[in-house]
Amino acid sequence: MATRDLYGELGVKRTATADEIKKSYRKLARKHHPDVNPGNREAEERFKRISFAYDVLSDAEKRKAYDEFGEEGLQAGFDAGRAREYKRAQESMGSFGGFGTGAGGGTRYSSFEDIFGDIFGGGRGAAPAEHGPDVETTLDIELLDAIRGTTAAVQLTKPSECAVCRGTGGQGSGKACADCRGRGQIKMGGGPMSFGRRCERCGGSGRVPSQPCAACHGRGITEKLEKLNVKIPAGVDDGSRIRLAAKGGAGRGGAPPGDLYIVARVRPHPRLERRDRDLYLQVPITVGEAMHGATIDVPTPDGAVKLKVPPGSQSGSKLRLRGKGVPAMKGGERGDLYVVLQVHVPPDGDERTQEAVRALEASYQGSPRAGFTL
Repeated sequence: MATRDLYGELGVKRTATADEIKKSYRKLARKHHPDVNPGNREAEERFKRISFAYDVLSDAEKRKAYDEFGEEGLQAGFDAGRAREYKRAQESMGSFGGFGTGAGGGTRYSSFEDIFGDIFGGGRGAAPAEHGPDVETTLDIELLDAIRGTTAAVQLTKPSECAVCRGTGGQGSGKACADCRGRGQIKMGGGPMSFGRRCERCGGSGRVPSQPCAACHGRGITEKLEKLNVKIPAGVDDGSRIRLAAKGGAGRGGAPPGDLYIVARVRPHPRLERRDRDLYLQVPITVGEAMHGATIDVPTPDGAVKLKVPPGSQSGSKLRLRGKGVPAMKGGERGDLYVVLQVHVPPDGDERTQEAVRALEASYQGSPRAGFTL
């Protein structure tokens, strides 16, 4: 199977750090997000590819398996230890002229069929089951829910075992498959290089039904609408992929189902802005609070807190609330919340207000825009 270059998908080197991978993913995800490119199938497919690449490379264990074995190492049931033994068997074959019985308790193989079956949990002569496909869907989440974490209802259509034939694809005991002669496998190659692949006609069972199932047209799989309650972890970001193991498409031949990936689409908030793990909140204050200082109530994702506004604060001044930002999903410190002060001037008032404004104007020492150039 051809292996995709997941590093190339994100435009980073194989030696890239976790931060470099994350930074590149965010940039590409914003560029190719379906909301930014409505109706653009090419951008949607690109977004899925970079999301998959980030899901693998942002996980230390998955990245290690991918670096050593490629995408094969990410498949369910893959045994890294046996795969390494297969490599040693290849080297042994080159050195000693073929396969044989191992000495000293080591496992040796008589054909590549045994090796491939062993790597993926099968054995010689056994028809490998077909692992269920992974399924991906999107979920719109409010920014505050993404910061705090929540439980959301997801509705999607995914491949499921046919309820009529229970995944067999037909009715009755059937007859031996003509393509594989009832073995469930098609032999590929010859001599010591031979190995078997799963028979597509019978699905590896070795038998074909005498009458195809009318509900699934002999596939054993149907599309089924399913509703799930999904736990959204605190700190999830726009474009993040949430993996639900074994909640994807149904497998065949007794194989486990695939995984379900939820791609988060975080809606913007009217007042709150997220930048990585930090939050920025525009907070209005009066002229008097800016000049004399004050203690004000500021809303945060965790509830209101008291904040001291220093005397002489200017519009646009930033005050930091440490640890009131976004939680880290994969370790690290929580971000901060930056309060950006916005001095609000009262609307036109009575004569007393106008007099106060004239007095305030007289207190300026020259123009505040003196020397203000580009």
